[in-house]
Amino acid sequence: MPVEQALTFVAIARIPQEGVGFFQIYEDRVLPILAEYGGQLERRMRNADGTVEMHIISFPNQAAFDGYSQDFRRSSQVAMLQKSGAEIEVLSLGDVDAG
Repeated sequence: MPVEQALTFVAIARIPQEGVGFFQIYEDRVLPILAEYGGQLERRMRNADGTVEMHIISFPNQAAFDGYSQDFRRSSQVAMLQKSGAEIEVLSLGDVDAG
């Protein structure tokens, strides 16, 4: 039986100044859904004017990530994300042994 692999993503959002408010509304609506799929927002950082935001998000396995990605409540907020004008880069990363 294969071992399920945890997933870690880094998302970097670049938001035009006029879209910052719309982006925050989007985030307020979709981030709470993470926990229902075992997802965890491990770290959330942004610059002083809110035009760049970075998240480190983990999921216990691919099925959990797929569930979150396909959740109707999340997909119903796509228009708000588009209205923000945010450009989002998502990277799937893993830990590197420090030694």
